[in-house]
Amino acid sequence: MVEFTDAARRMVLAFMEQNDGERALRIRSRDGGPLSPKFELTLVAEEERERDDLEVDLGDFTVLLERGSIEKLEGATVDFVERVNEAGFEVRTVDTAAPLPSEPPSGPIADRVRDLLDRQINPAIAAHGGQINLVDVQGTEVYVQMAGGCQGCALSRMTLQQGVERMILQSIPEVTAIHDVTDHTSGINPYYSV
Repeated sequence: MVEFTDAARRMVLAFMEQNDGERALRIRSRDGGPLSPKFELTLVAEEERERDDLEVDLGDFTVLLERGSIEKLEGATVDFVERVNEAGFEVRTVDTAAPLPSEPPSGPIADRVRDLLDRQINPAIAAHGGQINLVDVQGTEVYVQMAGGCQGCALSRMTLQQGVERMILQSIPEVTAIHDVTDHTSGINPYYSV
């Protein structure tokens, strides 16, 4: 169902050791959209288990899966990663999400986001060999993909959250969420050397 790397197992056990009584790890899906599912991991005590949790015994600890998350987590791997500016659990899912659209998104929001990317955002990050592409628009949610120097870059999350998201939300207030659907694990970090 769901696999844990050795690093993730060690960290879960270390956190459990610090929190007496919490012997299970709950994994819930958060709103990340169909193209980029996101998950929340929390330690829970015996009395916090919910009746409809699916329990997976991993030997050292139990994983509790929310029923609505089971399909998204099928074949997933939980890892603990340490990068330049962040450390934490990362859930890598098998690509069961809806495929990316083959046609460029259209409509008023798509047109405005694409124009903002082309005129302001991409010229600024081109100096670092990066590019951000509009992949899809679903309602008021925007899906972008980072390429070039941005894919796999240690600062890509900061670029997205503190730069790109802020600019899009300020310029196009009807946008309610921006999702990064980039496969950063396959990026080779071509601009920054660590």
